[in-house]
Order: sequence, then structure tokens, then C-alpha cells
Amino acid sequence: MQAAGGVVPTVTLALGSAVAQAGEATRRPPEHASAKATPIDLSRYFTGSALAMGSREQAKELKGRSKQDGLIRTPAGSQTLRGLPFLLGSAGIRSKSWLVLSKLQKPWATAGVEIPTPPRAGKASYICLAAFCDWDPNETPPEHVQDAREQVGQVLAEVTLLYQDGGSHVTRIRRRFEVNAPTTVYGHLCFAAVPHLKDVPRKLTDPLPNALDWGDLQLGVWYMTYPAGPWTGDPHLWLSALENPDPARPIRAIRFAAASEDLLMVCGMTLFHGEDHPLRYARRTYYRLDLPDRTADPARWKVDADLGVVTRTFTLDFNATPWLASRYPGLGESTAGHANHRSLYAEVVASAEAVLFLSDTRTGKEYAFELKKVNAENQTRRTGEEASVEVIEKEKVWLHGRVLDAGTGKPTPVRIAFRSPDGRYIPPHGHRRDVNSGWFQDYGADVLLGESSFACIDGTFQIELPVGEVYLEISKGFEYQSVRTKLRIAPDQRNLELEIKRFARLQETGWACGDTHVHFLSPSTAILEGEAEGLNLINLLSAQWAELFSNVGDFYHGPLTSRDGRMLVWVGSENRQHMLGHLGVLGVKGSPVFPLSAAGPEESYEGDPLWNTLAEWADECRKRDGLVVAPHFPYPTGEIAADIVLGKIDAVEVWPTGNYFNTLRVLDWYRYLNCGYRLPCVGGTDKMGAWTVPGANRAYVYLGQDEFNFPNWAKAVRRGNTFMTSGPLLQFQVDGHAPGEEIVLGAGGGTLEVRAEANSYVDIHSIEIVFNGRVVASREEQAGARQIALHEHVQISGPGWIAARCAAHLNPTVAWEFGVQAHTSPVYVQVPGQELFSAPDIAYMLTLIGGSEVWVNNWATRPDEQRLARIRRIFSDAREILHRRLHQNGLTH
Repeated sequence: MQAAGGVVPTVTLALGSAVAQAGEATRRPPEHASAKATPIDLSRYFTGSALAMGSREQAKELKGRSKQDGLIRTPAGSQTLRGLPFLLGSAGIRSKSWLVLSKLQKPWATAGVEIPTPPRAGKASYICLAAFCDWDPNETPPEHVQDAREQVGQVLAEVTLLYQDGGSHVTRIRRRFEVNAPTTVYGHLCFAAVPHLKDVPRKLTDPLPNALDWGDLQLGVWYMTYPAGPWTGDPHLWLSALENPDPARPIRAIRFAAASEDLLMVCGMTLFHGEDHPLRYARRTYYRLDLPDRTADPARWKVDADLGVVTRTFTLDFNATPWLASRYPGLGESTAGHANHRSLYAEVVASAEAVLFLSDTRTGKEYAFELKKVNAENQTRRTGEEASVEVIEKEKVWLHGRVLDAGTGKPTPVRIAFRSPDGRYIPPHGHRRDVNSGWFQDYGADVLLGESSFACIDGTFQIELPVGEVYLEISKGFEYQSVRTKLRIAPDQRNLELEIKRFARLQETGWACGDTHVHFLSPSTAILEGEAEGLNLINLLSAQWAELFSNVGDFYHGPLTSRDGRMLVWVGSENRQHMLGHLGVLGVKGSPVFPLSAAGPEESYEGDPLWNTLAEWADECRKRDGLVVAPHFPYPTGEIAADIVLGKIDAVEVWPTGNYFNTLRVLDWYRYLNCGYRLPCVGGTDKMGAWTVPGANRAYVYLGQDEFNFPNWAKAVRRGNTFMTSGPLLQFQVDGHAPGEEIVLGAGGGTLEVRAEANSYVDIHSIEIVFNGRVVASREEQAGARQIALHEHVQISGPGWIAARCAAHLNPTVAWEFGVQAHTSPVYVQVPGQELFSAPDIAYMLTLIGGSEVWVNNWATRPDEQRLARIRRIFSDAREILHRRLHQNGLTH
């Protein structure tokens, strides 16, 4: 194509008539360049090179080659920048690759130039420039400068549009408006230009170039806002779009005139022929793309946009009918993980002029959709083999919401989730959409149960919801009935009031529930999450993880109490040794019980000696009025046997895992009970990430008339009227005696009346009474029920313990694989002259003690001899007690 001044190639890319109807397929233009743009070849007008401009100190801060010589290296050749095609200069430092505008009398600069436009490309709504200017010395002035003033708004050049009819229009290129330096310091971005690189969407599961970049990955996008930032290391060009006030008038030429001695480098120019601004993005919009192949794996499809960013693509597995009818709301769920989907969803931030591309990476077939037409026509889904696209959630409203307790009419903290009609999670403002469930990674007020995300709120929230149908889920611990329902949001709606109902009132009848084992949350976030889960107490445990110490800084403030006084967070510690075991040191006064770990590796740091034993930690805990708990009982199985024998343990943390209660965790507890060791049960989650909620496994403790505080709660745990639960509320009595109490029978035993009742916010299927670990009474509800009661008389022939338990036929719902179960602490049965004793279980304990001694004597990193002797004495004292018991029962070991 011939033009005044030489040959100027045009690469205007038209989509053609096939894209006239939104949803029809057409071949994608190359390199994702906008089909509405014509790049202009400026090569004959280039005057300067990187070498001619010379070295710059600021460029030496860049990564790569610029760091050595200070020369500025910009993108070169045919490039697509933010979806716009540009014909840039050569890459060589000696090659003329910039049009340098300046009033300086330099051979590599020019005061002005007139550039003709291709005849068929002369009409344009915007003239898009890729440019940069020299640094403003006043942005980082020398110390001796007394009155430095940033040259923001400095006019560097004038651009005149010369129309074919003889008219003209003048606009300006100003520093920090239409152009900027190739690197900028914080706060010095452009008002009317953007860096040439698109922002890059990232997933939480993406690999990191550097472990230190983990925090940036949480943003969901790697922003290219600042040139030479952590993801680029190269200087930026600045893209501006100069508006043509009369796009119907053909442009004959474009004249550039320098307005200052300061340098302006024009690297590329493109005429844009669309109606809307190509670099101004509309708000985030969701699209559903119906794939042409119903059996297609969605992973093989790629979605992109020329003038915009596809911030995420995803599939959805949601069927509203079974979801609403589920008997297990609030627990979270996992989808079937179908390999094939009919639709792919895309979240797009783009110019109104953008084209969305759907590409089959297997076959190479591509489809293009002009979003302006899709958005205007609200294209409905098509059937058949062709791909189609539809904008969803086209109309939204901002709502102020409250969740009310139906009994009080007041806002109450809850765990809440909204879903779109397609099943997309919509969090309240201030909460994450993609919850990071990695260890020590996401400890805000958000959780991910299975594949269900939730936000913990204080009873009030703000949210933007689509107009029309919306699905809602609300949960609040084990005494409220979780909610799943469908809402309809009106176009003019501004407020939303929701309600949750309590079905049980244990906390109003002397019971208090707490989680004995939570990590990583801040105390104030723990208050919010605890209230949302209907808890009264969270024991937030500081701990050592080799060189990482968590929550130690929260220890010194002391306990934190909610505004209504019903929720308490007490920072304690989990003191740990990777072989001998872990110990929950709860509610101690003063500083932490140090050291937090002993004898690395893993818990303690590599090379740390065996400072002390769990028994010593337990003694120190009790000196400071704390409660000693064996967490995630009985693992690690080492010293715990000796500590139980020596009476160091106040309670054990029973986990509801596996096939009902036939697990080593429960059976080991039974073994100690069968030898007469009285160990109340408590419940804790060991929460270390967003994969579970505090209180998913909790302890209910009966305080009676005592005021709720930690000392009274700990005293009640020691008394033993407790039950652990991951859902059911389990009440139990034996001849009118509560768990923790003692019944004395005659030499021949007797008959005991047992009463057990379980109420649950989800279905449960069985309730059982166990005596010395054996089921002596039970009731089944095959179809499931929210309430199961059992009233029986059982024959007891000798001493022992008796407890109640209940469970649901439900797969685990959180990452720790908790089932839905509850277990009470025992009622103890005494028969004068008879000892509760199990020789096999005593032998088991002796084996654990012996194994621990082998490790201490042969493998542990040793402390000083005095400490080592004290440690060894723990095991020898416990072994002596057990041998004495064997001897008293006529046995030897």
C-alpha cells in the first residue's frame, strides 16, 4: 500500500460478517490483536537508539542486561500489547527504534514530524501510542535541592490530527498523564496511560518462582502496575489512547511537535477503529460458554480476550434440587468431580470492544465472540454442536444484610455462603472467593469444607448479589438448625434480613462448649469464628514448628472475651516432641511454658536436645492453674502411657474418625479406662488451616450454676461430666448419675438403668451404651433421625465404666476426616474388693514405656546428665507402678 513518505504496511484485521451475530464462530485474529486496530510502521521516522540516549542510573536498577550498562531496552518487533498490535523498532542497542521528540539540538532527536496514515485506515476513534519519557529528576531529588517539585502534568509534546477535509485537532502528551518514565516509584503512576503488560491471573495452586512470592500469589492476580516490578524486571512502555473527537472524519496525517527539551520516546502508534476506549476496562463480567462437544474435557479449552483479561475460568457442579433437599446442611460437601462438562465459565475484565476467544487446544478449532453484541443481546444458549456464549448475572445490587437469631430477633454471628443459580460461591464483601486451604496459609475468617466455601460474619454483612434467584446456606454450631434455601433478589432491593433458629438450649442449662485445640488464628478472628460456630471457648495454642513459632506473641495479652462475654479465647500452647508425644497446655497464667518443643527434628529444631518430658510440662501447667490435655489422643504414642499411669493427664482429646468408634484412637482410650484410669473426653479440631472450622470437634462441659470462665470450665472437665461431639448433642445418665460420677455396687454387681438421648442438626443413625468397651444396649434408625433416645436396664457383674455414644452413616466432611459422632465421658462403677484391671492392656502400656526408654537412651539428642536422669525417672516410676499392679493381681511381666 503506497502512502506519502513511503510504504506503510497495514495489518488491519477484520473479523468479517461471521461475527455479526453474537455467538457465531469465526477464526481468531493472530496474536490476540484487536481486529479493530491498524498499527503504523514508524521505522522510517525513528531517530534514536538506546545507545544514543545513553546510560541511566535508574536503568541499572532493572534486572537483566540493563543492570550492567544502564541502557534502556524496550520491546521490539511486531508486538501485541494489551490486545493492541504495534510495529515496534529493532532490538539492537545501536538500532534506531524510537522517535525521540525534544527541543534539544541533538542528532538523535527531532522537534517535530508529520506521519501520514494509510488511506483505508484513516478513520479512527483513538490514536494509541506506546511511549515513554526520561525520568523526572525531581521525583527523587538530591539532598541539596531545597524546593524540589515533581513535574507532573509537564507538556512534552503536542499531537495534531490532520483531517483530510483540512481541519485539525490538537491534544497534548503530558508527563504522568499520557506518558511516564520506564520505571516509576510508588505513587507515581499515570493518570491517562497504562503499562504495556497485562495483569496476569494466577491460581492459588500455581507454582511460585520464589518462595518469598507466596503472599503475592494470594492476590489472585500478578499486577504489572509498576514497571520493573517483581514479575517483569524490564522497563515498561506506557500505552495511551488519544481520543479523536470526530471519528467519522478521515485522518490524513498525525503531527508530533516537541514542547520541551525533556525527552519523549514514541515507540509505536496504532489507529483504533472501534467505538469505545480500547484500554478502559468495564467491570468484571461472568460468561457461560457452552462447549460444542458435550463430552469434552473442559481442561482442553482455553479462553482469552484481546482487549482484556480473563481473570479466571472454572466449571461448576451444582444441582439445586438435591442441594436444597440435603439432610446435611452446613457440613460442606464434595462434588462428584465430573470429567466432562457442558459449560465453561469465564470471569472477564475487558474493554467494551473486546472479543472473547474459545480455543480447543486439542483440535486447534477456535471460536470468537464480540462481547459488545453478547452483552447487548444477552445471547441465550444454543443447542447443537456450535459453541455459544451468554452473559450471566447481568444485573446486580449491593445489599446490607443481617442474620437474626429467631429467638431474640437480634443479629447473631454465623457461617454463611451465597451461591449463584449456577452454584458459584459469592462471599460477603471482605471475604475471599477462593479460600486457601493450605497449611499455615489462610487464617482469616473463611473456611473451605470439602469444596464448599463459607465466610464467618458477626451477624451483619454487605454483599453484591445478582438479581433473581440466589441460594443461601447458614450454619451456627450444633444447637441451631442450619439453613439451606432459595432467595429471590429484586432489582430495587437494598436490604436483606435472614433468620436462623435454635433447636437446642444446652448452653442455657449449664453447659459450655469449647474447642481444646486451635492453631494460627489471631485471637480476635478466633472470637468471630468461635461465635459463628456457637462456641463458648477456643483454646488457641501457640506452638513451635522448627524455626517457626506461632501465636507466641498473642500469649502475653491474656484471654480475649467477646463483647457479650459468652465467647472466650485463651492462648495456651501445644508442647511437642515428635517421638514421645504432644501435650495441650491450656489456660496457664503468665508466660508460655517453655521450651515449646524438645529434641528435634520436626517439632523442635534440628539438633535441639531433649530438654524435658511431657510430664514436666504437665507439672508446670498445673502449677499455673492450667488444664493438661492429651491432644489428638493417643498419637504420637510414646510417653503418654507413662503420663497417664503417673496421673499427669486431666483429659484426652477424642477424635471422631473412621468406622464409627472402631478406631485405635477410641480403642486406646478404652484400654486406659479398662485399667481404671479415669480420663474424661474432650474435643478439639487441631485446626491449622481453612480446611476446617473451630468446633468441628468440640467438648461440651457441664458447669451447672458456676459462672462461665476458664477456671470453672477446667474444673468441670476434671469432674468428668463432658461429651465430645462433631454434631450430636448427647445426654447420658446411669441410675440418675451423670458422667464423671461414681456408682458403688455389691459384690455380685447389679442392674443399672441407662438413659441416653441424642439431638442433632443433621441425621444420625445409631446410639449405643458401652460397658468396659463392649456394647450392652443400642438402637438403630436406618433412615436417620434428628433425635434418638434409648432407655434400657443393663446387667453389670463387676467394676468398670459405662458411657454412651452415637454416630451417623456419613462420610467425613472436613480434611481431618471427622465423621458425625458423639461420645460421653464414663460413669464409673465400683465394686468393693474388686479392681478394674486388664493384663493385656497393662502389657501394652509397658511396651510403649519400654519403647520410649529405648529412644531416650539410644536416639535422643541428650541434654546434660542431670536432666537426662530426671527424664529417665519418669519412665522407671511408671514402669514400677505397672509392675506392682501386675504383682498384686498375681501376674508378672
